[in-house]
Amino acid sequence: MGWSPVRLAVAAFAAVLLAYGLDRVARAVARRSGAGDGAGDGASDGAGGPVGVPGVLARCRRPSLALTACLLLLGALPWIDAPPAARDALRHLVVILAIASGGWLGARVVALLVDGTVRIAVHRRDPAWAGRARTQADLLGRICQAVVALATLGAILMTFPAVRGVGTSLLASAGLVGLVAGVAAQSTLGNVFAGVQMAFGDLARIGDVVVVAGEWGTVEEITLTAVVIATWDQRRIVMPMSYFVGRPFENWSRRTSRITGTALLHLDHHAPVGTLREEFDAFLSGHPLWDGEGSALQVVDTTATTIVVRALATAANADDAFELRCQLREHLIGYLRDHHPYALPRVAVTDAPGPAPRRREAAPGDGP
Repeated sequence: MGWSPVRLAVAAFAAVLLAYGLDRVARAVARRSGAGDGAGDGASDGAGGPVGVPGVLARCRRPSLALTACLLLLGALPWIDAPPAARDALRHLVVILAIASGGWLGARVVALLVDGTVRIAVHRRDPAWAGRARTQADLLGRICQAVVALATLGAILMTFPAVRGVGTSLLASAGLVGLVAGVAAQSTLGNVFAGVQMAFGDLARIGDVVVVAGEWGTVEEITLTAVVIATWDQRRIVMPMSYFVGRPFENWSRRTSRITGTALLHLDHHAPVGTLREEFDAFLSGHPLWDGEGSALQVVDTTATTIVVRALATAANADDAFELRCQLREHLIGYLRDHHPYALPRVAVTDAPGPAPRRREAAPGDGP
């Protein structure tokens, strides 16, 4: 039987069918081996993804099927008995598909490694460690996926004879090409290196509360070249990675998420500070947002017309601290308004009590 497109169709169908059969067998074996420890096909660890060998196979199923089918079809090409020109073209096409499938599988494996690192951090029940591990794993995952994509593209291009010759010439002048590429991509490479320094220097993590350029927000995403900050009013600020390495910024949750909320009150000099402090302690003692670590109410400054009272209270995180200080400010002002209204600032519109100032007698020569 000579060359016929029917042979190609039969070989392709057989390769896909055999790859699917091997996939079903592998999943059945993995499911049976995981039955003893309760790891089923749809098991989850609570972090949003499958766990165990069946879960890993499920995540890698499609790229594995594609790669297996390509390899089987590549092995069946001699049976197709195509003419030399058609055989070479088919082999080239199948090799390109196999390389692309291998790159897809490599990227999926990198994603699984990142997910595994994050799960380990979550199981430790340490928010600071979890945030640091997630930031570093995400950054390394993005870098590795970019490397896999570039390697896959390079391998595909090297299958073309013309491109292979160009590649050899480029390798001969690698120093010059590297210098030109470094100068052209100086900003991008600077952001990438800044991202590595930021992640492994533990400057900021995903979930940290930061103040950057006068804006308060939470680090929502860290990419290879930028940081996305979610503000309290639902805006997203995208900052270049180099900004965080070259300029100072505030990180309110670098070591711990606990933070102190501050509320300032401007009161009259007659304000009963002792009574206000008792009301402050009573309010905090039953408040669910106060973590019980610290609190204080002090007179920190005076002006010609008022005193400045500072109320401090600690909370578990920045969001709770902001809500607590708003409620604390509202409660103390309401308490003074209802029970001690004279303690609120006033503007004097009458003369102070006491003898009136003496008027100077007119001297000879003064005007009328």
